[in-house]
Amino acid sequence: MTPNALKTLKEYGEALFIALILAFVIRSFVVQAFKIPSGSMLQTLQIGDHLLVNKFIYGLKLPFTDIIMVPVSDPKFQDIIVFEYPEDPSKDFIKRVIGTPGDTISIKDKVVYRNGKSLNEPYTQHTSSNIIPIRDNMAEITVPTGKYFVMGDNRDNSHDSRFWGFVDRDTIKGKAWIIYWSWTSPFDIRWGNIGKLIH
Repeated sequence: MTPNALKTLKEYGEALFIALILAFVIRSFVVQAFKIPSGSMLQTLQIGDHLLVNKFIYGLKLPFTDIIMVPVSDPKFQDIIVFEYPEDPSKDFIKRVIGTPGDTISIKDKVVYRNGKSLNEPYTQHTSSNIIPIRDNMAEITVPTGKYFVMGDNRDNSHDSRFWGFVDRDTIKGKAWIIYWSWTSPFDIRWGNIGKLIH
């Protein structure tokens, strides 16, 4: 191999190494891609939406851990967040924050009450008029310190805090930010969703 070829190979190697380091830093601290696998967030998010999740907004974590090194802010009411599923931390879930620490939450016949006031939730959908007690009614609870109560926007078809409890602050990975791709198949691309900010 000639000296020029070795020099070129070295330059490519250095560029690849730097690119890998940058990708690691960005994924660890700034943004992460996430795909919507189910319909629990309809109509806000569609099955097949591909999102970027802002990881920086809630603080810098030590890579590969849930330890927050630099706190930035805490999740707010109605933020859509990605977090580790409490019953299987190897899976990521996405839901909307309905209760923050100290809030009281109750549900009566599908209507959610936060701190004693019924919520106006234009982002939700109900696909059934039937009242199922475990899903559509809940006695008042208080969200503990360091915990969050989350629900899917597709209320009759969402496995959320009504069934498995609170989300720990340390297991929250970030806030859903923007849809960068959306399709049901390679032949059915939802062009209107691409670039849409999530709220």
